[in-house]
Amino acid sequence: MTESLIDAIRTRVRALLSTSRFSQFASVGFVGATVDNVGLIALVELVSLNPVFAKVISWELSIVVIFILNEYWTFASHGKMSAWAFGRRFLRSNAVRFGGFLVTLTVLAVLVNWYDVNYVIANLVGIGIGFFVNYTCESLYTWKVHRDGR
Repeated sequence: MTESLIDAIRTRVRALLSTSRFSQFASVGFVGATVDNVGLIALVELVSLNPVFAKVISWELSIVVIFILNEYWTFASHGKMSAWAFGRRFLRSNAVRFGGFLVTLTVLAVLVNWYDVNYVIANLVGIGIGFFVNYTCESLYTWKVHRDGR
């Protein structure tokens, strides 16, 4: 590996190891998981949707909440503040979190359909698995915390 590649990796790892940002991200994730689970339970129990379909709706609702909290708290000092930049970050965040969503949805579907695990517990397991992927991708791709001067 070249020195510039090693430096780039070190810079990104240092950015990811920010304990205050990680704590904020985890707190926001807790709020998002709460919104996700309340939405999921309401859609399954009150509307009688299949847990997998209900998850799609509850996920997007939680993503909007998570993005807004991350935008104005966790990553408030990163990125330009124009409406265009905000919109691009929202689209990038949705794209990044779609990967985490696929992990969560797959875990939910497998645990509920193959192992008869309660859908809320299955959802929590999936959220936990997708958390670290989301943190890494949101930090480095959506808000680009590794860049100097932001």
